[in-house]
Formats: sequence, C-alpha cells, structure tokens
Amino acid sequence: MRKGLILAALVLWCVPAVFAAIMTNTNQSALFFRFPSRNASTDLDAVYYNPAGLARLQDGFHVAVHSQTIFKEKTVTNAFLMLNDPTYVGKTKVPVFPNFYAIYKKGALALSFGFGPIAGGGSADYADGLPSFEYDVSLLPTLLTAAGLPTTKYSAELSFKGTSVYYGFQVNATYALNDMISAAAGVRYIYAVNTYEGEIKNIQINPTFPLLGWTGQMRSAPAAFNTLYTATGNPAYLAYAAKTSDKAVDVKQVGSGFTPILGLHLSPAENFNIGIRYEFNTKLELENQTTKDDTGMFPDGAKERNDVPASLSIGAGYALSPNFRASASYSLFFEKQADWAGQEKLLDSNSYDLSFAVEYDVSSFLTLSGGYVYTKTGAGEKYQSDMSFDLGANTIGMGARIRLGPKVDIDLGGVYVTYTDQSKSIKLPSPPYPALPAFQETYKESTYAFSIGLNFHL
Repeated sequence: MRKGLILAALVLWCVPAVFAAIMTNTNQSALFFRFPSRNASTDLDAVYYNPAGLARLQDGFHVAVHSQTIFKEKTVTNAFLMLNDPTYVGKTKVPVFPNFYAIYKKGALALSFGFGPIAGGGSADYADGLPSFEYDVSLLPTLLTAAGLPTTKYSAELSFKGTSVYYGFQVNATYALNDMISAAAGVRYIYAVNTYEGEIKNIQINPTFPLLGWTGQMRSAPAAFNTLYTATGNPAYLAYAAKTSDKAVDVKQVGSGFTPILGLHLSPAENFNIGIRYEFNTKLELENQTTKDDTGMFPDGAKERNDVPASLSIGAGYALSPNFRASASYSLFFEKQADWAGQEKLLDSNSYDLSFAVEYDVSSFLTLSGGYVYTKTGAGEKYQSDMSFDLGANTIGMGARIRLGPKVDIDLGGVYVTYTDQSKSIKLPSPPYPALPAFQETYKESTYAFSIGLNFHL
C-alpha cells in the first residue's frame, strides 16, 4: 500500500473555483447571476469587472452589498472491478459568498474598493473518499488470496473535508480622459486559506486461515497482519500491519500575493460601452501549518506555488432602446502560464468564457434580465483525475432588479450550470500494482446557486 494513500486528494482537492476558469471565480456579484455578461459593466460591480467604467457613474458615494448561496456536486464513476462501490460523490456548499463594493465618484475621478472570494469560496465534503483513496485497500483480498489466505471482502472508513477561500481586497483609481475614454489602475491583495482534514481508518478484511480459527469473518486488518506475523515470522505481514493502520491529516495552508490590474473603457456613442480589463499573474505561495500528518508528506512550514493566473476580459454593451439593453463578453485565463507546482503542464490550453445577456425595463421600478455563459476548459484528459477535474460548462442565469427608490436597488438572480461529462482510460502502473487491465473513469458535475444584492446611491 502506498505511503500517500490520501495525500494526492488532500493536495489537489482544494475547493474548486465556483464558476468559469479552473482557478478564478468570476461570479463576483448578484448582477452576474441575472445578467452574466459583465465585462462592459458601468454598474457598481464594475469595481471588479470593468474598473474603468466607473467613470460613467453619477457623482456621489455608492455602496453594494451582495451575497450568493451555491450548491455544487461532483461525481466520479470508476470501473475498477475490485472497488465495493463504483460511485463517489463530493458535495460543495457555500452558504454565504459575499461581495462588497464602495465607490466615490466626483467629476472625472472615481476611487473604489472591492472585496470578494476571488478563488475557492466554500467547503467540500467527500464522505466516502475517492477511487484513488481505495485502490490499495481494494486489492488486499486479491493479494492475500494469491498468498494462500483466501479473502473475499474488505471495508474501510474513508473521508475528506476541505475548505478553501482566496480573499480578494481590491482598490482602483479611475479617471475619465474625455467623454469617450476612461482608464483605471488598481491592485488586489489576495489572502489564501486552505484547510484539509482527511483520514482512512478501520480497514477490515475477511481472511480464511483454519490454523488460527479464521473462517471468513470481517476483522481488523492491522490486528490480523500482526497476528499473522506472530504466527509465521514473515516480515511482510508486519509491514502490511503498519500500512493498514489508521492514518489522518490535519493541515492548514496560507499564502498571500498582489494582483496589478489595468482597465480601459470606451464609449463611442452614448448607448454603446466597451470595457477592457487585464489582470496580471498573482504569484502565490502556500505554506503548510501542519497539526497532524500520518503520511509524512505535509512537513510543517513547507511551501508550494499555487498562482492565480493572469486574465484578459473584453466586453461590449449596447442599448437597443431606452428600455432594452444587450451585452457580450469574452474572458481568457492564462492558466498554462501560471505556476501550479507542475499541474499547469498537464493542461491542453488556457480556459475562456463567452457570454451574452439582455435586460428589459418592464417599468420604472422593475427590470428583468437573463443570459448565457459558455465555458471552454483547457483541461484535457491528461489533467483530469478523480482528485482534480475541470469540465466545460453551460450556464443559464436570470433574475430581476427592483428599484425601491432613487437611492436603493435590489438585485435578485439564480443560475443553473450543466457540464460536459468526460471519461478517461486508467491503467495502474505495474509495479507497484499487479498487472491489471485498463478501466474507465467518468467525471460529472452540477451547480445551482442564488443571489441577492443591495445597492445604495448616496
């Protein structure tokens, strides 16, 4: 049994980005849910999506307080014949995913602040572990039978729970060069916190060994191997006793970095807006703060790179009439150019988003809107595994804005995300495994979420 029985899952199964690219969260406001093409925004969430567009706000102080509730489910189906159950389900829940924006605008100048989870943003619970947790345990009956100890069953308690959030604190300065062009520069400070708690325990087997009175009942694997060592003197049994003993990991990882941001906004006509934003790569190094590590693979104080990749976002919005508006956006994420401790080399290409949205003012106090986002992932078969997979997605969002008065708006929205299933063929290496045929593993995912936002214009 390998030393890192749960290592890889603990390293790679940090809570994934909620929407869009592998690393980056693009769901940064309730407005995104109801009108998911945001790159040409001139609303309060332009602090994140289009900071140069803040020059188009009215003079004054503006504040937005938004929150999202997100539910994600990831399913891995594995055809390895020795496994007790081929299906493994991981659930991510994000009860509160907050965003806060504050803008002061006077004349040609706008100063702004934004806060939100730029990556991660929730907890993940894998109650039954993952297939790669279980390969070694599932082979125990085969290996013991081959060694002359008929064994037909195994069981184990596998679990993993992780949390991950990359807090982003952003400041921008925006200046209108003239009525058509405005520019912005900003910086985001990212503070990342990941926690991992995982264990494999209570491994049991049912060997038949008449000399010891064993007739196929389930029994503790470490105790059984210790007994076999005492009875036979074979040191291999002593090694198996150690390898099947309970193991646990309790690790916290922290790191921080800075993201420079540049923006440009063009208004060729009064009803036409173009937004451009470039975010530089964020060098991020995560350091282990290890409380417990029975695998020996999480040395306290060790560091590993996990950058937030650079991105280029372009959007255009056009008012077809005073009451009807449409927008299109494109975002490219430079993941292959980031440093993910080698994982980026497994990507086929960089990811991108393409989105469209429309909204219509039903009355002076109600606006209805909806849109679509197509996400093309850069993760091909080489990258995908039960411990780290990313799928292409189709997102539908819709919602409404309710105007309570000239100074207060409420945004309500919901999204549903469908993903393209992907499969790959896996062949376990021999050695250390016995020579076994290849088998299929399939990855599935689903997400739905809701949001509410309060906007104040003071």
